[in-house]
Amino acid sequence: MSLSEFLLNKLSHFNRSTRKKEVINRILKNPSQENIDIVNLHRYDPTNIGDYYCGVHHYFEELKGKHLDIFDYKRDQETRDNWFEKITKNALIIGGGGLLNREGFDLQMKLFEQLGDKGKKTVLWGLGHNAKEKSSYGKISNYNVDTSKFGLVGVRDYGMKEEWVPCVSCLHPIFDEKHEVKNDIGVIFHKKTLNDKSVLKKFEQFPSTANNAVFEDVVKFIGETDTVLTDSYHAMYWSIMLGKKVMVFPNSSKFYNFKYQPVISTFSNFEADLKKVQSYSGVLEDCRETNLKFANKAFDYLNL
Repeated sequence: MSLSEFLLNKLSHFNRSTRKKEVINRILKNPSQENIDIVNLHRYDPTNIGDYYCGVHHYFEELKGKHLDIFDYKRDQETRDNWFEKITKNALIIGGGGLLNREGFDLQMKLFEQLGDKGKKTVLWGLGHNAKEKSSYGKISNYNVDTSKFGLVGVRDYGMKEEWVPCVSCLHPIFDEKHEVKNDIGVIFHKKTLNDKSVLKKFEQFPSTANNAVFEDVVKFIGETDTVLTDSYHAMYWSIMLGKKVMVFPNSSKFYNFKYQPVISTFSNFEADLKKVQSYSGVLEDCRETNLKFANKAFDYLNL
């Protein structure tokens, strides 16, 4: 790489970093923090059905259309200005998704933490830890934000000091549909795993889909499968809710601390662990009841 190319790369990185922090700093310096309405922030990504359907706004009429992508703080100027306006004017529901203990969400989560001290009403709803370091798997006992700074807190990680509130996607009516089991074993890949040809080759004997497929098709696939193997958090969650036997291949800490634990394995050792899989009953009802109770508290707090 030439010196000019090196300097251009450095400048580009500097500009991206400056752009990321610009709207964050602008919000923190704004003397007026209001709670006129409500906006729900999560990873609004239609190409990842877990990220997309974990947003609370999908399930309550009071929140329809009131959402922001948590990554909009680093996009073009118009999008950043809209992010600034929506956050400074409204109370915030943050979640769901793996927004905690993850570098990519650190700036935003620290911002929301600080806004609580400025009179902003904030609710954490169904989000959880998502650390990439393997040394953290199964060992996280604290989050990277002070959850006491938020007005109301419900996390999807079971056994933490915070109240347990699983992902709100359990409220989707699609999970009431019945399916005839056709597959003994099925695989649901995270969309990033689709780039790993060696993994795809290893599981080519099984029917499969991925978390970038059509939501309705993925839920139907789960319904028609007895044992689900997956490295997608929401594929794990939805499969357990539907009474399936589940094995997961962790790619972050998020697969740990679920109330109803699946079998944890690896791509290379899954066959030996298949005999350990089990199913749970009553999970869908438990998750729905917990979310509806939390909704009552959240809407009282937000004056809805």
